[in-house]
Amino acid sequence: MRVQVTDYRTIKMPNLEHPAYPAATLLQLESLVPCRESQVSLLLSIFGERHHFSFPSIFIYGHTSSGKTYVMQTLLSTLQLPHVFVNCVECFTSRLLLEEILTQLQSCSPETEKTSQVHCDTFNDFVRLFKQAVATQELQDQTLYIVLDRAEQLREMEANILPAFLRLQELTDRNVTVILLSEIVWELFRPNTGCFEPFALYFPDYSIGHLQKILSQNHPPEYSADFYSAYINILLGVFYNVCRDLKELQHLAALNFSKYCEPVARGEANERDSRKLWKNIEPHLKKAMQTVYLREISSSQWEHLQRDDEELGQLKGLSAHTHVELPYYSKFLLIAAYLASYNPVRTDKRFFLKHHGKIRKTNFMKKHEKTSNHLLGPKPFPLDRLLAILYSIVDNRVAPTANIFSQITSLVTLQLLSTVGHNDQLDGPRYKCTVSLDFIRAVARTVNFDVIKYLYDFL
Repeated sequence: MRVQVTDYRTIKMPNLEHPAYPAATLLQLESLVPCRESQVSLLLSIFGERHHFSFPSIFIYGHTSSGKTYVMQTLLSTLQLPHVFVNCVECFTSRLLLEEILTQLQSCSPETEKTSQVHCDTFNDFVRLFKQAVATQELQDQTLYIVLDRAEQLREMEANILPAFLRLQELTDRNVTVILLSEIVWELFRPNTGCFEPFALYFPDYSIGHLQKILSQNHPPEYSADFYSAYINILLGVFYNVCRDLKELQHLAALNFSKYCEPVARGEANERDSRKLWKNIEPHLKKAMQTVYLREISSSQWEHLQRDDEELGQLKGLSAHTHVELPYYSKFLLIAAYLASYNPVRTDKRFFLKHHGKIRKTNFMKKHEKTSNHLLGPKPFPLDRLLAILYSIVDNRVAPTANIFSQITSLVTLQLLSTVGHNDQLDGPRYKCTVSLDFIRAVARTVNFDVIKYLYDFL
């Protein structure tokens, strides 16, 4: 008689356990959220079964790229729990936020057709419409989850919004849980008047071992897992001290892997020849270090620059904001600011007055002026001079509207201009242009303007 023996060591059991869900679903969930098993296990314990009343509100916080949004989306989608997911940055007013929740709530059940746009002005209207939506969707027998991502934006809304969301289960008398995702701690949320305290759950930053495990899962099928894991180890050794953002590291890993594989593809080294592979990738990782977080060029442009290694001059401008998109009049404002910073005031008549008469160059340029204004640096200028130069270099008439002044403020925010002096000056604000000559020439080319012709140093 032959007895069949099952080797239980070959059967992988999930670390996550919950009686309401099958082991295969939990195993799939565990594979999708690596290094977050403890947080997911705690959330499953809080959620309970579908028909159980869960905690009224949950506050999940942690630094950027710690997996808060991804884990919640994956958890709710994999377990097929009814939920609404709203980004509070996109819905920046209370009305937009409440209407977006009600609109998504309509599509929770496929058998209910989506009606016209929901109108909701107050939280009282929201509670009434929410009860109607839950009744029509037949969601009374299971918990509905409302996830508010970037929840710190709620502090900028009306004072009653945050306390009302924390007590939504009580106000509606329905089985609903509100989950707040934020990058700041709860103490910065708590209103002075007091509110219902949510259950707080902290998502810690990924350690270097966690990042190694997560990034190594994305290895290409044509290369072995050990080869890609060695590449990730090199990548983290270079970037971990300056960048621990998982999304940015994933971008860098995908961007530089082709360069790492070049010696293997050419047959100059094998997958275990780590010295040659490191020697080939080291200079390119150092160049990529200059553009961490900036994303000023696309992946295709970066690969093109890597192929053209002989044109090293192009790589020097990667961290100097040489690629920037500005509105049409903002470009002319920046050009006018540059001309005002590097041209003497007395030269404005020659450059920008259409009928200035004949001015001899020998009399115009003093003999003792031998120092270049570009070597002395930018000089401050008043707002009225900036606008006067702008009106002169723009072909069509530009009215001094609020749009123009707001674009000046945007240029200051982008640090392309800087304010000089104090805000209490009575003679108006003064500015200084902070960009380089190469930058302003690149901007001027996009509007077909010859900036060199208007610069005093190049007469």
